[in-house]
Amino acid sequence: MLEPSLLVEDALLPVPVLVVEDEPLLQQRLRQVLHQLGYEDEALIFAGTLAEARAVFAEGPVGLALVDLRLPDGNGQSLIEELRAEDPGLGILVVSAWSSEDLILSALRAGATGYVLKQRDDFEVMLSIRSVLRGGAPIDPFIARRILQLLPLRAPKPAGHAAPAASGGEPDVGLTPREAEILRLVADGMSNREIANEVHLSRHTVESHVKRIYRKLAVSSRMMAVREARARGMIE
Repeated sequence: MLEPSLLVEDALLPVPVLVVEDEPLLQQRLRQVLHQLGYEDEALIFAGTLAEARAVFAEGPVGLALVDLRLPDGNGQSLIEELRAEDPGLGILVVSAWSSEDLILSALRAGATGYVLKQRDDFEVMLSIRSVLRGGAPIDPFIARRILQLLPLRAPKPAGHAAPAASGGEPDVGLTPREAEILRLVADGMSNREIANEVHLSRHTVESHVKRIYRKLAVSSRMMAVREARARGMIE
């Protein structure tokens, strides 16, 4: 097994990367995307079944996992649960063609860090992987919209009803106007790149704002941030 990290192009990348995908064309596509991020072939381990993947991490820890859900010998959700139990801080990105609510929510509950559809182009898949490497929790915009439709809408407050004080009820988390604006765009299902174009900021700056929003709301994903903000009455 490789050492826990690899210095490539002045960036410390976690290795090895376990890619759990049974389709050869998808394996090759993900290999090329990972090459663009700075990974070399020796840092990549491909597994076409759950059994092969389990044999890999039984030999030692992995630094990053890209996991498909539908595999020849079962559902990748069980593998995600095992990987998460083995390493609570591991970045686990689901790369799947499946977009049903049950599968998405089950994967996130199992411990997936993010979820991107295979239908996205290579650049978008690369951005999702990069977000995971930077500590983010990327959710495909299409999936985010589907999930948000499942969340109950907060009942409107009666006219003249004052917001609860910080000492009673939900505390004020102190979002800046820019963070509040970005949070509303996240709730609209926009990706960081789309938000950057909308507010005329760099994508890196938007990612920094999103991370600060996560910290202030004490959440770890876009879905959780929107749910918490709605529960606090911060967004509709």
